[in-house]
Amino acid sequence: MHTALPQTRDLVFVGGGHAHALVLRMWGMNPVPGVRLTVIDPQPAAPYTGMLPGHIAGHYSRKDLDIDLVRLARFAGARLILGRATRMDLAGKIVHVHGYGAVPYDVASVDVGITSDMPALEGFAKNGVPAKPLGRYSLDWAAFLGRGGGDVAVIGGGLAGVELAMAMAHALDGRGKVSIIEKREALAGHSERQQHLLRAELARWKIEVLEGVDVARVAPDHVALADGRKVSALMTVGTAGARPHEWLAQTGLELHKGFIRVDGQLRTSDPSVFACGDCCHQDPSPRPKAGVFAVRAAPVLLNNLRAAVGVGKPRTFKPQKDFLKLVSLGDKRALADRNGRGFAGALMWRWKDHIDQKFMDMFRDLKPMAGPDVPRDVADGVLEELGGGKPLCGGCGAKVAAGPLRAALANITPTSHPDLVTGPGDDAAILKMGEITQVLTTDHLRAFWEDPKLFARITTIHALGDIFAMGAAPQTALVNLTLPRMSPRLQERRLAEVMEGITGALAECGAALAGGHTTLGAELSIGLTLTGLLDGPARIKAGAQDGDALILTRPLGSGVIMAAEMQLAADGRDVAALLNRQVEPRMAEAEALRGVNALTDVTGFGLGGHLGEMLEASGLGAELTLANVPAYAGARELLAAGQKSSLHDLNRTAAPIDGLIPPEAEILYDPQTAGGFLAAVPQSDVAALMDALVEAGAEPAVIGRCVAGPPRITLA
Repeated sequence: MHTALPQTRDLVFVGGGHAHALVLRMWGMNPVPGVRLTVIDPQPAAPYTGMLPGHIAGHYSRKDLDIDLVRLARFAGARLILGRATRMDLAGKIVHVHGYGAVPYDVASVDVGITSDMPALEGFAKNGVPAKPLGRYSLDWAAFLGRGGGDVAVIGGGLAGVELAMAMAHALDGRGKVSIIEKREALAGHSERQQHLLRAELARWKIEVLEGVDVARVAPDHVALADGRKVSALMTVGTAGARPHEWLAQTGLELHKGFIRVDGQLRTSDPSVFACGDCCHQDPSPRPKAGVFAVRAAPVLLNNLRAAVGVGKPRTFKPQKDFLKLVSLGDKRALADRNGRGFAGALMWRWKDHIDQKFMDMFRDLKPMAGPDVPRDVADGVLEELGGGKPLCGGCGAKVAAGPLRAALANITPTSHPDLVTGPGDDAAILKMGEITQVLTTDHLRAFWEDPKLFARITTIHALGDIFAMGAAPQTALVNLTLPRMSPRLQERRLAEVMEGITGALAECGAALAGGHTTLGAELSIGLTLTGLLDGPARIKAGAQDGDALILTRPLGSGVIMAAEMQLAADGRDVAALLNRQVEPRMAEAEALRGVNALTDVTGFGLGGHLGEMLEASGLGAELTLANVPAYAGARELLAAGQKSSLHDLNRTAAPIDGLIPPEAEILYDPQTAGGFLAAVPQSDVAALMDALVEAGAEPAVIGRCVAGPPRITLA
C-alpha cells in the first residue's frame, strides 16, 4: 500500500476500459489515503482498441496493444479481481462477480465497453466471432491464418467493419476473399469525402460490399442472406450494432437503450455509482461510441471519484463536438478525417502510429514503488540486507532462510513428551494419543497479493501442504490474522473476505476452522495452525531408496514471478496463470502419492533445499536433470534478467549442489508458495503414478533419481 493511514472507503472499478486505465495511472501518481481501490476485470490485460486493426493486419503483436492490468493495479496500489461482473446490488452496494462472489463498495465506477456479439442471429454463437471483446477474435484470427486462411465475411459495414475488413485482406494476402455485409448503407453517417476515400480503398483490396441485405444465419462455410444468396466464409466476424453488455440490465441503474445513463459529472442514477466509456450514454451531450471520449473524460472521472470519497469538488465533463478520426487502411497507410476533410497515405499511418504508441507508453513506462527511505548514516550491512532497495517479498519469499533456522533449532534441547512421536525436522509434528495419531503444523505468510480473499485461499492451500505431505487427512485449523489499520466497517468486510478464502479451501478437503486470533498491524498477514489425522504410518522425508525416481508435481517459479510482480517487471498474463494454479486444491494429487518411499512439499527453501533435506534424512545423493525441471511461464526469463525473491541467494548458499552450477540452475533456489510435492518413487511405479497425478490435475515431471553416496545433488 502507498500509506499506513487507516483505510475507510472502498472504491471499486468494474471493468478495465480506457478511462479506468488512465484513472488508475493517475491515481497511482497521487492516491487518496484511506481508500482501497479495487479493479474487476475478467482478463489480466485490457486491449487498446485503437491498435486492433493494426494487430489483425499483422503490424502489431497482441502484447503491443495490451494494457497490463496486473502491472497497472500494482502501480495504483489497487487489488485486481480477475473475474466477470454479473450484476450489482445498489441497495447493498455490492458488485457480484462470477466465480468470486460479492465485492462491496462505497463508491463504484463502470467502464466495461461494449460487445459486438449477435446472440439473436442463428448460427453466430457457434460459427461466428464478435470483434469485441477482442480476446477471442485475436486468438481465432491467429488460428485461422495458421490454417492457411480462406474467405472471410464481416457482418457490419460501419467504420469498424470496414477497417477490420481491410486489415484482414492485408493479412490474408490473396489467400481468401473478404466480403462486407450491411443491412443499410455502408459507412452511413460519415462525410462524403471519407466515404469516397474508404470505398476506393475497399475496391483496391477487392473487398465485396453487399448493402441493403439482411443476414438469415451463419453456417460454418458461408453466411446465408435473407434473399437466398450465400456469401462464402470460413470465418465470420461480427461488427454490426455494437451492443451494451446484457448484465447492465441487472444493475438497477437507469439505462438508455441498454447503455447506462450518466449526467454531466459522469454520475449514474445512483449517486454512488459512476460510468464512463462506450458502456454509457451521456444525457446532456450524447456522442458516438469512440475511445477518444473515454480518454478525454478520464481526468474528470478521476476528479469526481476523488470528490465522492471526500477530496475536492466535482466537475462537469464537456465532450468536444467533433474529433480527429484516424482509420487504418490495411497496409501501413491510414486515413485522417475531421470536419469532412480527409487525407490518406503512409504519412497518416505514421501519425496514427505515433499517437497510439504515445498512449501505450503511458502504461509501459510505469516505475516500481520506491524502496524504504534510508538514513545517510546506517550500520554496516544495512544496505546489503535491504537488497538494493527492493521491497521484502511476500509469501514464502519472506521466510527465514534455512541456515539461520537450522542453527537456531540446533540449540534447542529436545524434550520428551509421551504424546510426541517426532518434533522439528519433518513437514509436521506427529502426536500419538492412545489409538489416534495426529499431525500438527503451522505456517504464516505475509501478503504478496492485494486481494485478501485470494491471498487467504492460497495461504490455506499452502499450509495444508504439510498435512498432505505427511499422508494425513486435514482435520481442524486455527487462524492468526493481522489486518492493516482500517475503520470498523472495513474490518468487517476484510474479515469476511479472509474467512471466505480460508473456510472455502478447508471445506474442500473436509477440514473445519476451529477458531483463531485477530489483530491490527502494519500489513496483512495470515497464519494457520493445522491438525490432521493419520490412518497409517506417516509419509516422511526419510525412506528414499537408491535408484528411486524423483517426481515433482508442479512447476517452479512462484517466488521470482511474485517478486517481479511487486517490481512491475512480470507479465500480467504470467502472474494470472500462476495465481490460477496456486488456488487449485492439492488433495487429489496428495492422495495419488500414497505409497511413495519419501515425500515432502516444495516451499520456502526451494527445490534444492527441500531435496537436500530429503537426501539427508534418507542418507542418499541425487542426480537431477535440469532440462526436466518444469517452470511457470516467464519464471526462467525473469531469473535470467536478474529478478529474484528476497530468499533466493540464501537458498543458493544452503542448497547441497555439487560441481559446476550453470545459470539455468537458478530456478532450483526459488522459494515456492503453494508449490508442488517432491516424491521418491520406485522406478517400477513411475508410469502408473504419473498417470494418476495427471488425472488428479497435477503437472508431474520426472526430474532425476536417487543414488548412493553423500547427501549431495549433482546436475545433469
